[in-house]
Amino acid sequence: PLKINQWANVVRWELRTRPFLRTTEFLWQEGHTAHASAEDAIATAKESLDMYASVCEDMLAIPTVKGEKSPSERFAGAANTYTIEALMQNGWALQSGTSHFLGQNFARAFDVFFQTETGERELVWATSWGVSTRLIGAMIMTHSDDKGLVLPPAVAPLQVVIVPITKGTGPEHDELMRSVNEIVKSFKSQKIRVKVDDRQNTRPGAKYFEWERKGVPIRLEIGPRDLKANSVTMVTRPTGEKKSISIDNLVNDIKSSLSEIHSHLLQQAQDRLTKKTFRVESYQEMKGMMMNEDDDESKEQDQQLQRSTIGFYLVPWKCDAKNEEAIKQDCKATIRCYPLELNQVPPAAGVKCFYSGEQATHMAIFARAF
Repeated sequence: PLKINQWANVVRWELRTRPFLRTTEFLWQEGHTAHASAEDAIATAKESLDMYASVCEDMLAIPTVKGEKSPSERFAGAANTYTIEALMQNGWALQSGTSHFLGQNFARAFDVFFQTETGERELVWATSWGVSTRLIGAMIMTHSDDKGLVLPPAVAPLQVVIVPITKGTGPEHDELMRSVNEIVKSFKSQKIRVKVDDRQNTRPGAKYFEWERKGVPIRLEIGPRDLKANSVTMVTRPTGEKKSISIDNLVNDIKSSLSEIHSHLLQQAQDRLTKKTFRVESYQEMKGMMMNEDDDESKEQDQQLQRSTIGFYLVPWKCDAKNEEAIKQDCKATIRCYPLELNQVPPAAGVKCFYSGEQATHMAIFARAF
């Protein structure tokens, strides 16, 4: 098979832009493959989707739902589109990566052939897949709070900031800074990204606020008293927990804490996803849970943040493009995906579509989306 990866800037016309999520120009990664068989192409498309889900979970601490798009939501020209869907704090969905099985449609349009083992020319079976800077927006909206950014340690430009508590002059200051420099050296030897905030014209409290706002996972405070006790004060950004830890085992403690921060963020997001995934049996039930009397979008989002019934709606569904469009026009909800793990076999006989009342063909997730 042929596999090509590229990074590219893309320009699109957007009527309404959103920072990171939907911008006129954005950076994305896109992969393209060509195969001799449909089976190999489908396997590659699914493998790419798994890769994206892993990046979201292992680096960004974002749990996702893997699924297939409905025919109406597929990439134009694709035989099938696979997607990962993430749930934001306000209960809206965010498509976070897609992988497409293109069949032979694009090969036919662009005359892309390969030579078989018997010397014959056949059309290739193709895939394409990509993620973009939209993932930065997903990370911000999944984890951040009223204090500012909350960054998962794996992608935080700075993982630790050290704030020396010192008057700035004298032997006490010099001794403290020597210890701080030794700590920094030990961190860097273990590839921990660290910065010392030794600005003399800024009070410690202002420094704390600034680094909280910027989302640095761990803040270390160290003053003369801490040094005499052979300890530092550690504050973790997601929880605000503050504790004293020994300098002797500082590197191991920081590594462990960074791992715990990632686990905490991922579990918090997973709990939200679980809590806000609702099984509903009728369209009126879903509409009642999600509709808001105020049609102003900004006010609506603010109100939704206070509500516990906005999220993913898992429903039995008969695939029907007209009904799908009718729901979208009526309450702005769209099919985010047919979850892969719930659609390995069709719904049992007698399971009725939540909208039409006919025999269901899929289990589907509906939601409002960015």
